[in-house]
Amino acid sequence: MTAEFDEDRFNMAVRKFLKHVGVTSQREIENLVRSGAVKGGELKLRMTLSAEGTPLKHVVEETVAL
Repeated sequence: MTAEFDEDRFNMAVRKFLKHVGVTSQREIENLVRSGAVKGGELKLRMTLSAEGTPLKHVVEETVAL
């Protein structure tokens, strides 16, 4: 990191991104479930985070009961 790195500004930008991801993802999941497209009593979810031009690949998997 460079001397110009502003940690507070960076943290706020990351939090804003994560909030956007969380809110929009929840809406998409709710719409999917309400549409009746999900069969059975659970939904297996997977979220993959990547950053262009970096080796970042972070995968989170969870099974949600309906």
